[in-house]
Amino acid sequence: MNNMSQGLVMAAYIIAALLFIASLAGLSKQETARNGNTFGIAGMAIALLATIFSQNVEGLVWIIIAMIIGGAIGMRLAQKVEMTQMPELIAMLHCFVGLAAVFVGYNSYITADSHGIVSGAMQNIHLGEVFLGVFIGAVTFTGSIVAFGKLRGSISSKALMLPHRHKLNALALLVSFLLMWQFIASGGSTFALILMTFIALAFGWHLVASIGGADMPVVVSMLNSYSGWAAAAAGFMLSNDLLIVTGALVGSSGAILSYIMCKAMNRSFISVIAGGFGNDAVASSSAEQMGEYREMVPEEVAEILKNASSVIITPGYGMAVAQAQYPVAEITQHLRNKGINVRFGIHPVAGRLPGHMNVLLAEAKVPYDIVLEMDEINEDFADTDVVLVIGANDTVNPAASEDPTSPIAGMPVLEVWKAQQVIVFKRSMSTGYAGVQNPLFFKDNSFMCFGDAKGTVESILRAL
Repeated sequence: MNNMSQGLVMAAYIIAALLFIASLAGLSKQETARNGNTFGIAGMAIALLATIFSQNVEGLVWIIIAMIIGGAIGMRLAQKVEMTQMPELIAMLHCFVGLAAVFVGYNSYITADSHGIVSGAMQNIHLGEVFLGVFIGAVTFTGSIVAFGKLRGSISSKALMLPHRHKLNALALLVSFLLMWQFIASGGSTFALILMTFIALAFGWHLVASIGGADMPVVVSMLNSYSGWAAAAAGFMLSNDLLIVTGALVGSSGAILSYIMCKAMNRSFISVIAGGFGNDAVASSSAEQMGEYREMVPEEVAEILKNASSVIITPGYGMAVAQAQYPVAEITQHLRNKGINVRFGIHPVAGRLPGHMNVLLAEAKVPYDIVLEMDEINEDFADTDVVLVIGANDTVNPAASEDPTSPIAGMPVLEVWKAQQVIVFKRSMSTGYAGVQNPLFFKDNSFMCFGDAKGTVESILRAL
């Protein structure tokens, strides 16, 4: 099996591509997500084997050593990472994809002569591929680093508001376009390529830094799209059809997901990917308290739940941090056994990653059929006795619809305040990730239950 014929390689690539498509289809539903992962793993295994044993591959020993080292690091990180750290891990993985595209671009540029690409239209096409691949990869690289820092908390989640920042972005794109024209016209100017790389690195950093914390889930999915296009660009440079197809699948699916999320948040797709364009006129909401809040202890919450006929639970990132999904699932089962109608309301951007809450609840064996999306459950809050807000903040903030000057103005939220009683589980009265105070905490039908979400929910479970 030293070398596989080109026909076998192409057949393996087609099978792998079909498995990747089946993987995306499986991941679109919770019930089939495990099968989707299995298809994806199988497709990638076939793709790797077909690639490393194809006729055009040299230095097989070094490739296998690199795969063993990379695979060991990946397995170690996958076993160690918490669910709350998944958005950060994904941002860092996007960073590696972008950096790989930059390296592939430079290598392809340096070794063009050895592949017979010396002049004519083919040279111009190749130089265009190199330039675009390096540009997309560099933007993805630094953009992902900033996203990682914001998600980790080492970089402020607030949007960076440099003077004339949109003009700076436009200037960076214009200069890069001119450098691309000069790069191709000159037959490959090393200076133009290096200068563009530095501009792209700065552009990617500024693009994501200019986006506020409220839009970070969209940024993560958008970086996923960027990494896909970076991989597709690398596929063109390497003349690898499967890498082109796979990159296009990732790029297009990431873009579609970002569009769906922007629509759910009432955000302009163009404005988010353009670095928060259009946010200049939005005033910052005060983080100060808006009145008096009322506090409730877990035992009192348990009594209210016992007397309720309908309960909706709206989880957020705080539940993920506290790992409270397991006692929440036990409370859900306990109440349902008593004939109480318990359901979950999931905001499209609950947590810091699309589908974050769904995965956590599935992990705790919460039935899929009682986990509903925002559009499916929003009309039911008015007929609900009790709403438990566990670790959510921005996604249940009435300021989105009541305060036109709020940074989250216009964003559809879970209208929990319409229920008869709302109980908010939080560690403190601090603002959410978007840095916006929540008027929900001070409404007449709202009560605060302070403490670690897991400990508080366990206390309620014992009282029940």
